[in-house]
Amino acid sequence: MTGREHTVGRWLTDRAALTPDRVAIDFGGRLISYRELAGAAARRAAAFAAAGLSPGDRVATLARNSPEQVEALFACALSGLVLVPLNWRLAVGELAYQLADAEPALLLAEPPLRGLAAAASEQAGGQRVEPLAPAPPAGDQAERAVVPGTGAAGPADGDPLLILYTSGTTGRPKGAVLSHANCFWTNLSLDRTAGISGDDVVLQVLPQCHVGGWNVQPLLAWWKGARVVLERSFDAGRVLRLIAGRRVTTMMGVPANYQMLAAHPAFPDADLSSLRRVIVGGAPMPLTAIERWQSRGVTVLQGYGLTEAAPNVLCVPPEYARSKAGSAGRPYPHVRVMLRDLAGGGTIEGPGTGELLVAGPNVFAGYWRNRQATAAALVAEAAGPWLATGDVAERDADGFYWIRGRLKDMYISGGENVYPAEVEQVLAAHEAVAEAAVIGVPDERWGETGLAFVVFRPGREPLAADLAGWCRARLAGYKVPRHFRAMAELPRLASGKVDKLSLGRSVTAAR
Repeated sequence: MTGREHTVGRWLTDRAALTPDRVAIDFGGRLISYRELAGAAARRAAAFAAAGLSPGDRVATLARNSPEQVEALFACALSGLVLVPLNWRLAVGELAYQLADAEPALLLAEPPLRGLAAAASEQAGGQRVEPLAPAPPAGDQAERAVVPGTGAAGPADGDPLLILYTSGTTGRPKGAVLSHANCFWTNLSLDRTAGISGDDVVLQVLPQCHVGGWNVQPLLAWWKGARVVLERSFDAGRVLRLIAGRRVTTMMGVPANYQMLAAHPAFPDADLSSLRRVIVGGAPMPLTAIERWQSRGVTVLQGYGLTEAAPNVLCVPPEYARSKAGSAGRPYPHVRVMLRDLAGGGTIEGPGTGELLVAGPNVFAGYWRNRQATAAALVAEAAGPWLATGDVAERDADGFYWIRGRLKDMYISGGENVYPAEVEQVLAAHEAVAEAAVIGVPDERWGETGLAFVVFRPGREPLAADLAGWCRARLAGYKVPRHFRAMAELPRLASGKVDKLSLGRSVTAAR
């Protein structure tokens, strides 16, 4: 054992040697074989080396989903570089902050985003900006120079591969550093739970600036020799056409993706016969949405994860998809979890509710150049450090976990803890409600109370009193929101999660 068996660059080179003519990527009808993808990645790695980049250097990208960004990831994986995929939706100042923090040796931007990249780079201190273009032309000598087993030692398992900036719901984004080994173990655990085979067709719509754009199906698909239908972004109508036209067998998305698909006029008659299962993460999916997909014969696998765990932590096994609908599931193989008491800090045994802690080879070693944040995230518990997720979970008698909310989302009303996720599930079950988000706001009598932001279905907008009554019939009185606000849509982060920080700011500004 050399400590290099788990490096991600091997996945592509091994697969290209075994099944070179299989299609690795379908990008708008442009078919790229495993041989072509491996060759392009090797040539790009050689170009990085020729440009003076050394192992450990960062390569940032500013691009929508593209084969070129996939090439860049595998080129970094081959040569010991670290990919920093940036969110193209960010403003100049936000990008400049992340560039100044990561200090990449090179920033690659797709042509439409060159201006944004140049402005952010100038503000950050002047990183070199080059176009994210197709890899250099083929050259056997350059390719052989970087393929594992042909002379180059390559990176070690514990070396960093990705720096992914968190969504920043609690302040400035932090760069979570994921190693080759983190990616290996999280994909192995995913394969052992909701596996992918060589004949699968994976639809990839999540952005590649997000951990789900790599480690929830795409990297596993390329490891296993499957085909990835890579989309620039999410469009509900196009996705429904692609499922039928490309015979998609599996996909991953956040609840908003599946809710938009189910609400699309074409959904009732869409051909979903090829779809074996879909994975949902990022937030709990409303039971009504799960039921609508299951009524079409599609198995919905709810999962739970976070960037710092690369991201897979909990998953509902296929045989429990119906009986435990709404649960976040049980731990993936190779992942350990426990509940920490919210009051005393001790460990909870058996059924109970507490903060979810995670340990395992998928858990990151820390945030990029941020010891204070790392120390706060990785807490000392029995048998080594555990990742404190900040999420409140309930464990039932069968060992299934139910995410009840975030500690920092939690608000206290009349001395009682309220977890917004629980209230949001109740609101989402109302026939007039498309989706809802709840935050705590100051209240003179109770200290804090709930404010619900609600997106209604077309032509349906009940009175606030009706919604309050609906909640009161299903929740304790202190959990019922006191205020309701209609929204055309909820603000979202690049990950697809609701941007509650933005909602909170809108309340503050309105005062």
